[in-house]
Amino acid sequence: MTRSMLRTLMAGALAMTMGLLPALDAFAAPARIKDIVDMEGIRENQLVGYGLVVGLNGTGDSLNNSPFTKQSLQSMLERLGVNTAGENVRTANVAAVMVTANLPPFATQGSRMDVSVAALGDADSLQGGTLLVTPLVGADGEVYAIAQGSVSINGFKAQGDAATIISGVPTTGRISSGALIEREIDFHLGSQTSLRLALRNPDLTTARRIALAVNDFIGAPTATPEDPATVRLTLPRNFNGNIVDLLTDIEQLIIQTDQTARIVIDENSGIIVMGKDVRVSSVAVAQSNLTVTIAENPTVVQPNPLSNGVTAVENNTTLNANLSETALNVVPESVTLQQLVDGLNALGISPRDLIAILQAIKATGALQAEIEVL
Repeated sequence: MTRSMLRTLMAGALAMTMGLLPALDAFAAPARIKDIVDMEGIRENQLVGYGLVVGLNGTGDSLNNSPFTKQSLQSMLERLGVNTAGENVRTANVAAVMVTANLPPFATQGSRMDVSVAALGDADSLQGGTLLVTPLVGADGEVYAIAQGSVSINGFKAQGDAATIISGVPTTGRISSGALIEREIDFHLGSQTSLRLALRNPDLTTARRIALAVNDFIGAPTATPEDPATVRLTLPRNFNGNIVDLLTDIEQLIIQTDQTARIVIDENSGIIVMGKDVRVSSVAVAQSNLTVTIAENPTVVQPNPLSNGVTAVENNTTLNANLSETALNVVPESVTLQQLVDGLNALGISPRDLIAILQAIKATGALQAEIEVL
């Protein structure tokens, strides 16, 4: 290889490297496809059921205040051959509960899953209780699992004559592997020839980048962005495998994600979260605080000796109002999130006041971001 050819190759490699640097710096959030999308058909299904927890140490429902617990207990005993009709049933060891669970995708018949248990009546604690056989139904009304087992709780309650200690929530619990799956969801992923990828954070740019990355990797027009939240995959004719093989091949691809400039505000807690693309034009801000202090100092007035007067309380109120004025401060035009934060922190204001200032800046049109109030 001559020196001229070697020089040409080195120059070309350097040019390619320098050309890649701006592209790498332009984006800042690489992620795998499997971490930013949900695949059609691969999802959980919510189940719910109503049951009874027994074996409580006097911390269950009071049957007089929870008629549904009493009716459920009598119905269960009748099915077991115990006739309690007309009898005054008194027990505090039973609690009516709601049982919830998430049926995993592609769960097979005979496998197990966890369930959550929550008291429905006025039970004090589910500690030491056992859930009786409880059918779990889906949105279509069909039974998909049967739950039963000992309830484990994270909280506890200790009570004496004059004091009570409660830690956590003793009226909710969990049963690990407490439900046996009886029915499967009829969905055959491997037989599909087309399915959709749903972006967890919808964005047009991210959807297009996913489609481009998949098509470049497969070497065929496999992915098509349909909208900001959907990318459709179609199994190529010459692909050696089914749709599961295709998903396995592309889910590890790295995508540079994008997002809309957004500021999220929680007014109740005073929390402000800003995205990295938030920008603000030069703007002047002034803020003043009014502080009002009211102090009550009542004075006891005693009557003179040998008089017919009575002792009285005379009110004495001290009222102060302080208005702290601040000069007009300029928040410079920001290029990065750090510069924006530094400019707002220079005003020396509290987060709650900052919420009102951000909303006012948005109203002037100087804030290039969406404001979402929780």
